[in-house]
Amino acid sequence: MAADASLGLAQGSTARRRVNPAVMLFFLSPMLAELLTGSAPPAEFFNPVLFLVLCALYGSGAVLVRELVVRWNKGWPSILVLGMAYGIVEEGLMVKSFFDPSWPDLGVMSVVGRWGGVNVLWSVALTMFHAVWSISIPILIVEALYPERAGLAWVRNRTLGWLTALLAADVAFGFLLLTPYRPPTLPYLLACAAVAALTAWARRLPASWVSQSPPEPEPAERRAMRAWMTGFAGTLAFFFLTWVLPSTGVPALLNLALIGALAVLALVAFRRVLASARWGTERAVAACAGALTFFVVLAPLQQLDATRPDNTSGMALVGLAGVAFLAWVWKRVTGSRSATALGAEGAPSSP
Repeated sequence: MAADASLGLAQGSTARRRVNPAVMLFFLSPMLAELLTGSAPPAEFFNPVLFLVLCALYGSGAVLVRELVVRWNKGWPSILVLGMAYGIVEEGLMVKSFFDPSWPDLGVMSVVGRWGGVNVLWSVALTMFHAVWSISIPILIVEALYPERAGLAWVRNRTLGWLTALLAADVAFGFLLLTPYRPPTLPYLLACAAVAALTAWARRLPASWVSQSPPEPEPAERRAMRAWMTGFAGTLAFFFLTWVLPSTGVPALLNLALIGALAVLALVAFRRVLASARWGTERAVAACAGALTFFVVLAPLQQLDATRPDNTSGMALVGLAGVAFLAWVWKRVTGSRSATALGAEGAPSSP
């Protein structure tokens, strides 16, 4: 029985090595951030042109963040900060939703929390969303699937250069052709400066943000379930604060304060999840699964939503595929407990 299990793990590891983790990350990021969330339902996501645009945007961004952190010998603090920079690049510099009062997804946030020509409440919410769901969660999942390659570069410098050019071309394409709106000059330049400042900050941050703690006496399965619930509850709270609360008449400044408080609580919880000496990886993946389960539950409801102007057919199947994917990831990760854990700083483990 033990020999069969070892053979199964070896075969699984060999199968994973056939796919470069950078390739998996390149496609996983847009699939989680756009397809699973319903931002781009199947009819849109699998349109060849939009598919290429989304992969060039999300995929290049996620791989760039991960590879820069590896080359700088940094860890999770830098990933999260670079994820924020990516959010500004996508929403501020490319699609200009930070500034456009007519951006279709804004809803009441085109008025609530808009100051100085900037959709401030929307900008904060989308920066956080991309930092977590578009960048950090895909990196963490792929790192957990390839523990033997944690801390190693996945692409060569030349490939990194091509990805940078691809992302830049995609941003220019979106700025010029996606909408005719042109943002005010000063706020746009400030967004560019924010990207540069966050990138510089990420390079100066410490590689680790917490000392590893010994295993907790609580059963491992219970800790994993608690991490899953934390991820789900955190996502539910985030979308309540960013999509429901602005419509209730709550002052925008109070709304922003509540979002900031949630971000602090999420960071504290994430540090605790990654601090376990043995179960850091599994608990982190469980927390990610909980965060993504929110969208799995939402997927069939989006298909039934007759008020949406886009074609949401197939979202129920996307939800089922999400369940299957998360189950597969969990099986692979828990079947490789002897591999190197993500450690105190998470993925990459060294950086």
